[in-house]
Amino acid sequence: MRIAVLADIHANREALDAVREAVAAEAPDAIVIAGDIVGYGPDPAYAVETAADYAARGAHIVLGNHDQAVVEERRGMTEIARDAIRWTRDQLSEEHRSFLVGLPMTVTDEDRLYVHASADEPGRWHYVHDAQAAAPSFDASAARLIICGHTHVPAIFYARAGGLPVAFRPLDNQPAPLMATRRHLVVTGSVGQPRDGNPAACFALIDLDQGSVTMHRVPYDVEATARKVLSAGLPPRLATRLVSGR
Repeated sequence: MRIAVLADIHANREALDAVREAVAAEAPDAIVIAGDIVGYGPDPAYAVETAADYAARGAHIVLGNHDQAVVEERRGMTEIARDAIRWTRDQLSEEHRSFLVGLPMTVTDEDRLYVHASADEPGRWHYVHDAQAAAPSFDASAARLIICGHTHVPAIFYARAGGLPVAFRPLDNQPAPLMATRRHLVVTGSVGQPRDGNPAACFALIDLDQGSVTMHRVPYDVEATARKVLSAGLPPRLATRLVSGR
């Protein structure tokens, strides 16, 4: 079984369309969207409608912190994120908001758990950015494979008895092993706002039969999205970070 995981789309239409095409070419058995469909980017309605179409065709989708912030007030976001959320609210219809409201915090499918942030207190949106931050997820869930996003930086952790999980950084477009004897936490990269220094969109392809995960990088017209961010009146920093991949 092969599963394509898209996370942190962030209302980036150009990146989403490029990834949709790449995913279709891979013809996975299942598709998962691991939160943050909206926020930051200039095309939130399109992103929500695309996610809803995936959901109608059987995709699992979980709630992200930006998705939640659009439909209810949240504290703890940066000023730039809050500005983008306020703008995003005005772009979405009641139908769009109803779709986001209905998204679950987590989805369990057999021995896999999908969540946007840490599996530990998922509604508090902890970042899984290192081995110490990954440990509570393994403690909170018995799943053999935990898949999340939120950091916008691809990473893989595996549980280790009596110690912190072991972390490693997967190479772009190269299968990384998921060992049958280990429990793993996979942090996917971001479709719409990568922060690992590579501006190309990223999605994860998990191959359960082969025991691997590949972080596929998909180039797209970053400059076009950056121009749309500026034209929409969104914070200019959101345009520059798309170009830098930071």
